[in-house]
Amino acid sequence: MGKISGFLEIQREQPVRRDPAERIHDWLEIYNPFPEEKVREQGARCMDCGVPFCHTGCPVNNLIPDWNDLVYNNRWEAAIRRLHATNNFPEFTGRICPAPCEAACVLGINQPPVSIKLIEKSIVERAWAEGWIHPEPPEQATGKLVAVIGSGPSGLAAAQQLRRAGHSVTVYEKNDRIGGLLRYGIPNFKLEKRVLNRRIEQMRAEGVEFVTSAHVGVNVSVESLRSEYDALLLCGGAEQPRDLRIPGRELKGIHFAMEFLPQQNHRNEGDPDEKFLSDPSKAILATGKQVIIIGGGDTGADCLGTSHRQGAKNVHQFEIMPKPPGERAPSTPWPLWPLQLRTESSHEEGGIRDWSINSIKFTGDEHGNVKQLHALRVGAPPRFEAISGSEFTLDCDLVLLAMGFLGPVRNGMIEQLGVELDNRGNVATKNYMTSVEGVFAAGDMRRGQSLVVWAISEGRKAAAAVDAWLKTPKEETQELQAVAAR
Repeated sequence: MGKISGFLEIQREQPVRRDPAERIHDWLEIYNPFPEEKVREQGARCMDCGVPFCHTGCPVNNLIPDWNDLVYNNRWEAAIRRLHATNNFPEFTGRICPAPCEAACVLGINQPPVSIKLIEKSIVERAWAEGWIHPEPPEQATGKLVAVIGSGPSGLAAAQQLRRAGHSVTVYEKNDRIGGLLRYGIPNFKLEKRVLNRRIEQMRAEGVEFVTSAHVGVNVSVESLRSEYDALLLCGGAEQPRDLRIPGRELKGIHFAMEFLPQQNHRNEGDPDEKFLSDPSKAILATGKQVIIIGGGDTGADCLGTSHRQGAKNVHQFEIMPKPPGERAPSTPWPLWPLQLRTESSHEEGGIRDWSINSIKFTGDEHGNVKQLHALRVGAPPRFEAISGSEFTLDCDLVLLAMGFLGPVRNGMIEQLGVELDNRGNVATKNYMTSVEGVFAAGDMRRGQSLVVWAISEGRKAAAAVDAWLKTPKEETQELQAVAAR
């Protein structure tokens, strides 16, 4: 605790977002710089609260009071060491994590919580600028080979941990660039890809090998990986989107969010449509169109911000759930993650947002293009009863479905490996090992759709499980399995 009276004297401050009228014309991150002295002041607000609930609110169990104190005392290099002790990629979480740690902050019981996310980002950016972050290759090699399948945050975190433990690690990624959803799912205005690139270069220098355009189970044989590597770690994410099975769904102009967002990220990488689309006429663009986004979560907000920047004529975003309260709901008391209305940067930029809307059908023109959404208002869950007389139609040229994900894609790698699934359709594991010996799973593929910070946590824990398994004599492993089976 750097300053005993800090939380009494200093108010919470956050960086100011750039003017929406300016930022919708570029793909740069949305926040203005925040002075270092003010960051130190924010660190001083952290209390000596006895039980730091922020630790458990954070899925990677960041040592938050420690580095808040170090920042306040101007010990930035020590702060990055403490931050890296639990989090491989604080520059990712410092930008795109919704900060459950702040929701659990003890100060947040009756005051605005400590600006933890801001401080985290400030520490890691200062560390990059000062050259304190550098490759950390292992001192000794174990001779063990591990294949990590998927290069999202769980795969990258696991790969870095396994490599630093001395194993030879190869990451297989089905896309043409490394990063998974960090690369092709999250828009640049939330995460500029230079931030991702510099961390990948660090991992390359540590000895992690990356193989792109390698779709395991499609153009890379599962059997070949099983025979070549001592362990496999599945980090392929939860990519099966929830569909909207209503009349008219087959009309042209209705797309999943994850068909729309990656295209723009390709363009931001400098790729012409001809490079990443087999048929450039299938480019999905909101330019000049009346856009409807179905789904009120983060992915829907990403579609909203992207549509603004592409020059949509107008945008509506609909959610079937009721509008959340403006303050923490009584059903989610501190230190739980609060049910309350959240306004993303994309919502500041325009568009109409509405709740308790159920889509009934789409209708189109004689050429098979979507032209209208037919919808109505509904009551509260779980029944969502239709409200009589609330039916309406809305013109549209583009519909984006952002209603979440149902788990990993089953066909291909998962089916070929024969791993068991849990009752939610995710890959079932015990201590991160699947039902197939030597095959592990982590991240959204194991846990279901979740946050980047959860993915990093999963990757780290799975890496520890893989490392322990590789270092355990096989005779002992077989004996433990036999005991467990009895």
